Amino acid sequence: MDGKIDLITLISLVVAIVAIWKLRSVLGQRTNQDETRIDQQLRARQERERQAAANQKVVAMPRRGADEAGAAASAADQAALAQAEEKLKTFSPDPAVEQGLLAILRAEGAFDPANFMLGAKQAYEMIVTAFAEGNRRMLKDLLSKEVMEGFNAAITDRERKGEVIDQSFVGINKADIVGAELKNGVATVTVKFESQLISATRNKAGEVIAGDPQRIADVTDIWSFAREVGSRSPNWKLVATEPGS
Repeated sequence: MDGKIDLITLISLVVAIVAIWKLRSVLGQRTNQDETRIDQQLRARQERERQAAANQKVVAMPRRGADEAGAAASAADQAALAQAEEKLKTFSPDPAVEQGLLAILRAEGAFDPANFMLGAKQAYEMIVTAFAEGNRRMLKDLLSKEVMEGFNAAITDRERKGEVIDQSFVGINKADIVGAELKNGVATVTVKFESQLISATRNKAGEVIAGDPQRIADVTDIWSFAREVGSRSPNWKLVATEPGS
């Protein structure tokens, strides 16, 4: 080249400059709308970051609805307890028994004399039958340690003599709560049972030495059942026995 710029080169240079200027005018400069849009996006991002930081510091408080539900449940429990107490007043005509049952109920709201009596009747039949059969395993689960010792001694003496008891449990005619108390965290309920049995004791030779295998006998027993209030086990155990009049 001789250092001169020909016409075609000059025209190309001008076109390139014009293209660069237009490109810069589109990409390199911001309009007022661009500035506004960018400012809005920046403020929105800052607001999101501020909310996220605030949420991390929030400690959940009990909802008012939960408090009201708890209060409603407590009120329902109080109403149920009052209803149960009112029911107990008609369960026994003896004021001492009523007060004893009320004390047990207030210590353990799940206590229900009607359900207790169903269980006591079942336990009575099971114990009477197990004693006649000499079933120590069943008796162990139903009796206190002291009562078990007495029953075991009687069974052992019977076995030593070679005696056996033939017995049929006819049924319970009547069962009433005649005593109730709460003492040192232990609930005790005493029940008077009036039942009927067919029972006969035979010696080694098979001769009847007590009872009558052909006759239904009326039997009255007064038994006391006890259970520690708040215990995980729902079972009551026989803690005392005496013959009824």
